[in-house]
Amino acid sequence: MKRKNQNTMKQTILGSGGAIGIELAKALADYTTDIRLVSRNPQKVNPTDSLHPADLTSREEVFKAVEGSEITYVVIGFPYETRVWKQVWVPFAENVIAACLEHKSKLVFFDNVYAIGGDNVNHITEDSPISPTSRKGETRAEVDRLILENMNKNGLEAIIARAPDFFGGISREKSVLMNLVFNNLEKGKKAQWFCNAKVIHTMGYVPDLAKGTAMLGNTPDAYNQIWNLPTDPEKITGEGWINLFAKEMNAENKYMVLPNWMIKGIGIFVPVMRELAEMNYQFDRDYYFDSSKFNSHFKYTPTPNAEAVRRSIEELKSSGS
Repeated sequence: MKRKNQNTMKQTILGSGGAIGIELAKALADYTTDIRLVSRNPQKVNPTDSLHPADLTSREEVFKAVEGSEITYVVIGFPYETRVWKQVWVPFAENVIAACLEHKSKLVFFDNVYAIGGDNVNHITEDSPISPTSRKGETRAEVDRLILENMNKNGLEAIIARAPDFFGGISREKSVLMNLVFNNLEKGKKAQWFCNAKVIHTMGYVPDLAKGTAMLGNTPDAYNQIWNLPTDPEKITGEGWINLFAKEMNAENKYMVLPNWMIKGIGIFVPVMRELAEMNYQFDRDYYFDSSKFNSHFKYTPTPNAEAVRRSIEELKSSGS
């Protein structure tokens, strides 16, 4: 039985194997029965999904993956290393844009907010200036500018859909929140936080972010704009996140704060911490992600933070993770 408003429009997900890609495939099933999943080793999410193995660092394979798609979603996550990002992100974006223009595919780019730096993270809206203060941010800014330039000059129909760091779905391994808070509390240890647990820090819930991405892609008047994807508008601090997890896990809400000098020091032995050290500006001051444009336009109520935490823990328990 077809779902409401479902059709056979081919919609393609580049980077389909991650947390966002899997949830996006679930959400797109409300709109189409023709979903193409593209990654090195794609796995079906819905019964009618078509699988397209590809190396997305290859221009030729990007063009083949996009061919025939009415909408192409980019949710790929390259290894979290500055060196890799500098090598692959811009050529990849150039290839995707060229492929979308050639094959007349709309583009939905699932973005982070690294291109916005310094005190501009105090209140992140769609109008926040591109102002990178990190090397990874500079790379993402270059990608954003490429997309915006091709929208304005070359007729690319595109959406930049931005999200903060996220949790939920299968994102446990790469989620800062799950690694610092959930994993430590689960082991009976103190939770950890970066720089300052008393300042605001918005996090996104994967199912909401994915559903929002699908809604945007299937809304014709949403194109040629930047959108902040739906997040709970609560102004929650790092300590607030720790309290939510501790309460749900029946654990003590004790925590320790890792100052930036310590993060850099640990990075000598733990590479991912070295990569995170330059992002400290997201944790040492208020970092508030405002999705009121999306919530208002779509009359959408994001999952409350407390409920998102409860569901994430429940999902981990039920999957045995």
